[in-house]
Amino acid sequence: MKRPIVLVLSLAAITASALAQTSTTARPRVATTPTPPVLANDPGQPVTDGGPPVLRGGTSRPPTATAQPTPTPAIDDPNEVIKVETNLVTMPVSVLDRDGRFISGLGKNDFKVFENGTEQKIEYFQSTETPFTVVMLIDVSPSTSFRMEEIQNSAISFLDQLRPSDRVMVIAFDEHIHVLSPITNDRNMLRRAIRTTEFGDGTSLYEAVDYALNREINNIQGRKAVVLFTDGVDTTSKRATYESTLQDSEEADALFYTIRYDTSHDANSGWSGGNGGGNGGGWGGVLGSIIFGGGNGGGGGGGHRGGGWGGTGRGMGREYAKGQAYLQGLAQNSGGREFEAQSLYNVDAAFQGIAEELRRQYSIGYYPAATGQAGERRQIKIRVMRPNVVVRAKTSYIVGQTNRNVAGH
Repeated sequence: MKRPIVLVLSLAAITASALAQTSTTARPRVATTPTPPVLANDPGQPVTDGGPPVLRGGTSRPPTATAQPTPTPAIDDPNEVIKVETNLVTMPVSVLDRDGRFISGLGKNDFKVFENGTEQKIEYFQSTETPFTVVMLIDVSPSTSFRMEEIQNSAISFLDQLRPSDRVMVIAFDEHIHVLSPITNDRNMLRRAIRTTEFGDGTSLYEAVDYALNREINNIQGRKAVVLFTDGVDTTSKRATYESTLQDSEEADALFYTIRYDTSHDANSGWSGGNGGGNGGGWGGVLGSIIFGGGNGGGGGGGHRGGGWGGTGRGMGREYAKGQAYLQGLAQNSGGREFEAQSLYNVDAAFQGIAEELRRQYSIGYYPAATGQAGERRQIKIRVMRPNVVVRAKTSYIVGQTNRNVAGH
């Protein structure tokens, strides 16, 4: 009698267990809803450091995984390196009236930009008034000896046009390069540096320009320019050339303002004697033989070298014409200006214009519509849709430089 009862109870237990297993198997699995990723800089979500940021701006766009109304970035590999390239071309632009005065109040729609003849869409535009840094290069070679005091006065006059926040570095050059002051806004230090300039032997103009561009300008942030006082004639450069420095000026993001002193009359009149006892033979004879095709080295002593120029008029004319073309090339390649220092009054007016141009400029940027090949030269033309204006800007750039900034800031 007990055995049937045990059998019935065992069957009941087996049946209940089977029903429980069936119920468990049939219940649907509830998947945990994943937390949406937080986009960096999303004002609607807190910023976390748990994942890589989504890069915005430029020509890149956030990656989209699906076409849902609220897309989220698809991140396959958290260690993937995202490379963003930009070809934004930016440049400073000065707009002047016929009297050389800066024209303010222009807007983006007043400008048109053309690259290789094709109009470009202006993506960046700003009009600002900011401090700037100037590298002042002063020629103290023998050919400028007659004009040394005038050049010093002109350089100090330039300082008088600056504001307290503007900075200047003073470099003199003859055969060698002499750094007379660091970059500073200490006007007393700068005046003392300018007054200490003394003329020496030779003229390494190209090396001085090369030094300013590749050793100083490249390390200066913000708006920057080179103001160069010289007659343009080089006699002793060995590590830089006419061509190399003109190319560097085109690729640099600094403006060149050249103040040309015509010393050809001084050279023709000759220079006998010197600053008191010294080497005979005369720097006139040296320069005549180097750049003017011979001549009579005058006698007479000199603290430097005594004597007359003695060069042929034709040879001197060629060298001065070459020097003038060189200074014009520096100014044109960089978007600056070239001045003739005929009188101190004109130089003062030029300095007022230089300071105004550097301090108040328009900055324009665009993405080239056509991709250029590395090393290719692209021509730029800026037009302002206003009558009777003068536009000062760079006219070309070389494709392939990183962080393209065409003589800008």
